[in-house]
Amino acid sequence: MNTSFNFTAYLIYLPVVIFLTWYVAFVLFKNSRTFMLDIFHGKEEIATSTNTLFKTGFYLLNLGFALVVMEITTTILNGQTMLEILSYKIGGFSIYLGLMLFFNLYLFFRGRRIAKERSRIADIVKNVEQRHDRS
Repeated sequence: MNTSFNFTAYLIYLPVVIFLTWYVAFVLFKNSRTFMLDIFHGKEEIATSTNTLFKTGFYLLNLGFALVVMEITTTILNGQTMLEILSYKIGGFSIYLGLMLFFNLYLFFRGRRIAKERSRIADIVKNVEQRHDRS
């Protein structure tokens, strides 16, 4: 009797990628709140809302990708092959998840830099206007 390990592989793959996605999202968006508050000048409501929207998009993109690449096209006939296929799939997904983490960090740092530049420009304009009003 030929027993396939494919279903077992799916039962292992899905909880692992769901947990990895949850963990990365938890750490990223717990810590990104500071960036959001800085970007939105301490306006907690808009910072929290934006952070939640980013987190929702993060889950949708990453879980969607995990489901798209889930398919195993060959019949797995032994445990060694199952482990090798799972390591390739989960490893590839982990690399993708790491890239998404760094992309989100880039967006947070970029948003923070732009917010600081706008704030600095507003301060310069305010100072120029004050000097102009005094003369």
